[in-house]
Amino acid sequence: MFVLLTLALLPLGVVALVASLQSIRAADVEKKALLRIAATQSARKLGAELMSDQTALKLAINTFAVGRGDPDMCHRADSFLRSRASSDTRFAVYMRDGRRICGSYDGWRDGIPPERRFDPAAAELIPHRGLLMIRTLSNDKRLVALTFYDRAYLDQVTDPASSLQNRHTLLQQGKKRMDIGGVLAVQGRSVDSVSAPLPPTDITLTMVVRDPPVTLARALSLFLPLVMWFAAAAIGWFVVNRLLIRPLVTLRRAVAAYRPGEVMEPLKRMRTPALEIADLGNTFREISEDVATHEAEMADSLERQRRLTREVHHRVKNNLQIIASLINLHSRSAEAPEAVDAYASIQRRVDALSVVHRNHYAELEENKGVGVRALVSELCASLRATAPSGAGNASLLVDSDQLYVTQDVAVPVAFLITELVELAMLTDPGSTVRISVHSAEEAGHATLLIASAAYRASPRMHAYLEARFGRILTGLSRQLRAPLLYDENDGSYAIDIMVNG
Repeated sequence: MFVLLTLALLPLGVVALVASLQSIRAADVEKKALLRIAATQSARKLGAELMSDQTALKLAINTFAVGRGDPDMCHRADSFLRSRASSDTRFAVYMRDGRRICGSYDGWRDGIPPERRFDPAAAELIPHRGLLMIRTLSNDKRLVALTFYDRAYLDQVTDPASSLQNRHTLLQQGKKRMDIGGVLAVQGRSVDSVSAPLPPTDITLTMVVRDPPVTLARALSLFLPLVMWFAAAAIGWFVVNRLLIRPLVTLRRAVAAYRPGEVMEPLKRMRTPALEIADLGNTFREISEDVATHEAEMADSLERQRRLTREVHHRVKNNLQIIASLINLHSRSAEAPEAVDAYASIQRRVDALSVVHRNHYAELEENKGVGVRALVSELCASLRATAPSGAGNASLLVDSDQLYVTQDVAVPVAFLITELVELAMLTDPGSTVRISVHSAEEAGHATLLIASAAYRASPRMHAYLEARFGRILTGLSRQLRAPLLYDENDGSYAIDIMVNG
């Protein structure tokens, strides 16, 4: 619809636009021609006036040069100039030695330095004083007549016979410029200018005409085709917007706000959509119904899987408890101290694995991983409960950030803490063990530090490491893929572990 309406009005709009442009172009050409004629006529008229004055002054100064001049000649020359020009037009005659022969008799001084009175230039603009100066030399070059014309006279002479609206006239000589009359051109509005030489000087007369203000009739004649075209576009836009664009926007918003499991009815409240848009909306509604059905089926499947996972974790937890109970029963029936210690050592490791499993299951719903702080705290409580004989009063201090690790990291970390705590309890039962886990500078890493006075270098410590703990600690550090750093002077073990996030 929009294209049809636009094409229907296009020929009429083009014809009206071409006619308006031709009329404006013809008016511009006519204005340019009138401006050229006016500038040429004004330059010739001013040049003729200047040449006439120069001729009269040249006759007078040549008479003075041959010694035939008299005071009345200056009066006659002054009267001649005042009769042709305004009362502000003045002249003065000088000799090369600087003496003034005669001039205007009103006490006026020209202010031209003596060294510049005999310059070769026939004419000179004095913009700051608003004067045009004409030099006239005698035949023997010993006398010079300086004539000064003001703006009023120059504007009067250059006023064109034809009436030009918004005219502005100026004289230019090199970089010098002097406005002599007319209306100044306004910035921001286009102007036309024409220049003409001013004989017999090197000065150029430039006439500028500012474009008249845009009237309502001129604007209507120019913009009528655009108004017609805009009306067609507005009608087309209304029709297209009502039937096509608004339904499409509504459909897009409904699709953007769609959530899986919902049923979309994007065009339920629209009464005037195009048939194709209505069919598209119905298609989206059918697709959303299918997606909602599939989402419900997937939710049921996920719930069944969650229940199955819970059952598996429950059975694993029960099995670990059964193993721990069996180890506890066997340890009670054992008579040899070595067997009791062995059962206790095994039970501590089973408890460590059970602690990891319980914490992993606790964080399974949120999928964050195993909480390090809770893991270490529960593991220390279990180690205190199953401490070797003589180490029941062992002190375990925990300082950990709120960090999370995967189960693959949690298991070797739990076994590593168990081994090192047991090593400290066996080496020095009354010692204090400090366990700290803090974030490292590198993202995704943390430092596990276990310190105790029992870890300082001693024969007993060296014997336990050689007998069993050294190989186990090395194997656990390989599982964590980081070196286990041992400081025998401070009595500490440190290792870098991977954390989530």
